[in-house]
Order: sequence, then structure tokens, then C-alpha cells
Amino acid sequence: MSMHRRSLLLATLPLALGAGTIAHATEPARDAINHDHGAAPSGPFEIVARFDGPGPSGIAVTHGRIFVGFPRHAVNHRGATLGELKDGRLYPYPDAAQSLPSDRPPAMRLMSVHGMTTDTQGRLWLIDDGKLAGQPLAPGAAKIVGIDPATDRVFARIVLRAPVLLPDSHMNDLRVDLTHGAQGTVYVTDSSFGMSPALVVVDVATGRQRRVLASHPSIQAERSFMAVVEGRPLVFDPPAHPPGFVSGGVDGITLSPDSATLYYSPLTSRRLYAIPTGLLADFSRTDEQLAAGIRDLGEKGVADGLATDAQGRIYTTNFEHDAIFRRNVDGSFDTMVHDPRVLSPDGIFVDGGMVYCTLGQWNRLASFNGGHDLRVPPYYLIRFPADPPAHVDATKTVRE
Repeated sequence: MSMHRRSLLLATLPLALGAGTIAHATEPARDAINHDHGAAPSGPFEIVARFDGPGPSGIAVTHGRIFVGFPRHAVNHRGATLGELKDGRLYPYPDAAQSLPSDRPPAMRLMSVHGMTTDTQGRLWLIDDGKLAGQPLAPGAAKIVGIDPATDRVFARIVLRAPVLLPDSHMNDLRVDLTHGAQGTVYVTDSSFGMSPALVVVDVATGRQRRVLASHPSIQAERSFMAVVEGRPLVFDPPAHPPGFVSGGVDGITLSPDSATLYYSPLTSRRLYAIPTGLLADFSRTDEQLAAGIRDLGEKGVADGLATDAQGRIYTTNFEHDAIFRRNVDGSFDTMVHDPRVLSPDGIFVDGGMVYCTLGQWNRLASFNGGHDLRVPPYYLIRFPADPPAHVDATKTVRE
């Protein structure tokens, strides 16, 4: 049994007594075990940053530098949509002219940065969903952007266009595969602001792009899906019942360490899927051929972000349990972090032995709560170790 599991099972501190409860001092042991052992926090984590103002979403770390995205599709804020966190302060990245609101053409500035990642060369990639709250999607606004942190310069800018881009598209997250295509292939999840999700495949060298698997069950939000969010049971059943929680089609996405497999999952689902990138990156393949290569890997809980470490273990955020889980290579799961402050865990990124995650309180947006914005800043960026420190027996020493 892992250290994370043991810490969860041993979390048996007494809970506060409810109204009308009578307890006797002679029954402490019985009281300590007669409650949900999984209700107590478990797993160590560190708060890297507290944010006021807009909530964070995307997160990427490369060469010791931390980059955070602040999308504008929910709230059209005036702050930076992409920032670098340095010395406890946030700096517009790659510069103020591109990250702050301006009169530049939408294709030449960052509109609403959402998902972020790095490639195997350590370069930063981001998906700009292009959407400003209350406004239609402008031509040129939705795009893939590559930035080289060594020079802080944009080296790739691929505008997404119809028919790949739909009026209700929500280009959510991305991963970059340098093993296919002359300059790599980008895989994007369009979770959709409506009911039209799909995977988007883009060849970096040519800018060629296409939507795939839009009608496949692994891409779609599950109808009649129920999630329990902050204790409330909520059902996804549009249009009769508009969703009262963050919902959508294909959303979480991550690559295997060798880039041979793409893992993905719809936001409104508990299942995890996989497809070979050699198949997905081949523009000659039909949807039927792609569908034949999809593997259903079973349940992994309700996840928004996904991330993979060098060992091939997949980290999954979970907004039902205020937690972050890990799927091990043998299919077993560990609880990495479980805490009431881990509210709506969103973007997640593995950097060496540390896992970073943004907590944006997205389930508390006004659009999900009868027009009332229930978010309470600050919003957090947290991190925790992928593996606990080794146990050292101080009674045993090594003699040189």
C-alpha cells in the first residue's frame, strides 16, 4: 500500500459533533472510527501563489520558469491573459503588448489563454480560445501559439479557421507531439461552449488542420450524467435542464512519455480513452479508422486536467472530491491530494518530481449559480511531490 493510501486510511481525527449529538468522554476510540475516513485532508501540498482578480487555468513550467494562463471567456478582465510568475509577482508574457488588452488584430495578440504545455525541447505552447465574455468569436482570435522561453519570442502562430473552428468552439487544452510531422503535430481538445466537441489535429509545418471523431462517444459529454459538486447533486441534461456545473465534451488531454499514445477524456464523463498518435497524426485516416484505434481504459473519476510524468503515470484532477488522483501504469490509483481548498482543480502540469495545479473555483461562476458569482479569491496555484521522500532508518548507517 502506498504512503498516500495509508495517509488517507489513517486520517481518523474526530469530526465536529452535529446538533443534537450526545457524546461521552469514555467513548473517544469509538467516536474516532465511526465516521468517513476519507473526509479528512490528505497528501502534502504547497501553495505556490495566491491570485486576486481573474482566476487561473493553464499552467506550464519549463527550465524553472512558471507560466500561468488567465482566460477571458468567463470574465473579460483587463489583466494579463498569460503571465510569468517571478519572485511572487506576475509579469505579462511574452510582453505587455501581446498579453494585455489592446487594439492589435486578434490574430496578433493573446485574447484568452486557456490550456498550456511544453514540448520535449522545453518550448512553451498554448491554446488561445479567442473568446471574450459576452462577445462573438472574432476571426483570427482562436489560435495555437508557440513561444521559446530561451528568447521570449513567438516562433509559431497557427490561426484556427472554419470548418475546424465552429461558432461555439471552446479550444480548451493541447499537447504537442514532435515525433510526427516535420515540425511536430498539435492535438487540441475542443470541449465546445455548446454541444459540438471534437479533437483537432494540426500539422505545425504546414498549418494543415482538421476536426476528427466529433460524433464518437469518447468525445461527447454523457447525457444524464450526475456529478456531486460541493455536496450538490447536479445532472447534465440539456436543453431541458441547463447544466449547473462546469460541463463539456473532450477536455483533458495528455501524451505518454514517448508521445506514442494520446490520452483524453470528456469533462462530463468518468472514463479515460487512448489512441495511438501514429494513427491520429495521419491526415489520410478516416474517422472510422481512427475510431477503431480507440481504447477505453475504464473509469478515472471526473477530471478536468490530465498530466503524465516520466514514468507514464497519469495525474487526474477531480472536482467532485476536491482531489487529485494518479493512475499508475498497472491501472491502480493513488490519492495524491485531498483537501477542501482543492476546489475545481483545473490545469495540471508535471515538472520533474513536482506536480503543479491551478484552482480557479470555476464551478462557482455566476453562469452555474443563477447569476450569482460565488467565487471567493484568492485563487491558488499549488504543487506537491510526485513521490514522497524516501524513508531513512537512522539506526542503520552506511560505513564507508
